Amino acid sequence: MHWNSLSEFFHMGGYGLYVWGSFGICTVAMIIEPIVLNARNQKIRRQVKRQGGQW
Repeated sequence: MHWNSLSEFFHMGGYGLYVWGSFGICTVAMIIEPIVLNARNQKIRRQVKRQGGQW
């Protein structure tokens, strides 16, 4: 596609809200996922250590 201006690029023929919203949600998910996994991993390690396991 060819856009004549930056605003046309962001508008994307009327689909800009869907496209940029999808990119935004995906970006937020990719940032939050490792944080949640790290917290869960630390919680499991503490539980194992408390039960006398070696980790």
